[in-house]
Amino acid sequence: MRAMVFTAPGQPLEYRDLPVPTPQPEEVLIRVEACAVCRTDLHIIDGELPAPNLPLVPGHQIVGTIERLGERVTRWTVGQRVGVPWLGWTCGECRFCRDGRENLCDQAQFTGYTRPGGFAEYTVADQRFCFALPTDYDATAVAPLLCAGLIGYRALRLAGTGERLGIYGFGAAAHLMTQVARWQGREVFAFTRPGDTEGQRFARELGAVWAGSSTELPPVPLDAAIIFAPVGDLVPYALRAVEKGGVVVCGGIHMSQIPAFAYELLWGERVLRSVANLTREDGEAFLQIAPQIPVRTTVQTFPLTELNTALNALRQGKLQGAAVIQIS
Repeated sequence: MRAMVFTAPGQPLEYRDLPVPTPQPEEVLIRVEACAVCRTDLHIIDGELPAPNLPLVPGHQIVGTIERLGERVTRWTVGQRVGVPWLGWTCGECRFCRDGRENLCDQAQFTGYTRPGGFAEYTVADQRFCFALPTDYDATAVAPLLCAGLIGYRALRLAGTGERLGIYGFGAAAHLMTQVARWQGREVFAFTRPGDTEGQRFARELGAVWAGSSTELPPVPLDAAIIFAPVGDLVPYALRAVEKGGVVVCGGIHMSQIPAFAYELLWGERVLRSVANLTREDGEAFLQIAPQIPVRTTVQTFPLTELNTALNALRQGKLQGAAVIQIS
């Protein structure tokens, strides 16, 4: 099979021929149709996340068709279309797993990081961590829902139910959660890189009531804010933008250093919290409501051989919406 392989931090991925993987007893073999590109892929490839399982096929927003079942697979049949997210395996036995917080499992494995990923013609996945997909979407449209959508939805839930929501970093997750928040009846305030007038225009097209620079204050205090950009400097700005009792959610797996800030920014029962991974409950809930809204994905497609180009476009902030690699 053809695949893009990560061999060392900071190096371009290599286009290689690899053997088709054999599913273990609890796994399914998937012929990949599409795999969306995520900023977490950049964090892995740029060496910001430690100890990836090298050499590695990255990619964790996988859409494909099951071609073979492991001998103990009972949830799926050959020919079904499934999605595979970032969270790829948990122990099911630790206190976090038993308590419904499998996203915090200390033994968790992650697709495209410690498990095989989706930037390849075939991959394998644990049967428990595959999702049935809405029939309303084709492969390239549904792929971004599997991380930008799922992690974004968890961040949105943890931000509470306040009316005024700020979103910092208007990329793949932000353009999806703006649609969900508007469907919920919230007002969305979009914050982009200074000078990114095109990103601000895109946000307003999706229903944001205001769009401006990440260093600006919004015209009214916010009830909550989500920071999707991996930029620690944005934390004090977001805290300054939210009202007393407001929540600021850091929605990424990696963030640059958060600077020191005055206690008065946190005082007034403001809350600063992170989001870690996702649970299967998050995935099932979001994939159920996405076609009801309906959530529409804005994508730029690339062939597998152009994955490095897509990664560079994401790194440089040149994508509007999500990049998706079309594989078969």
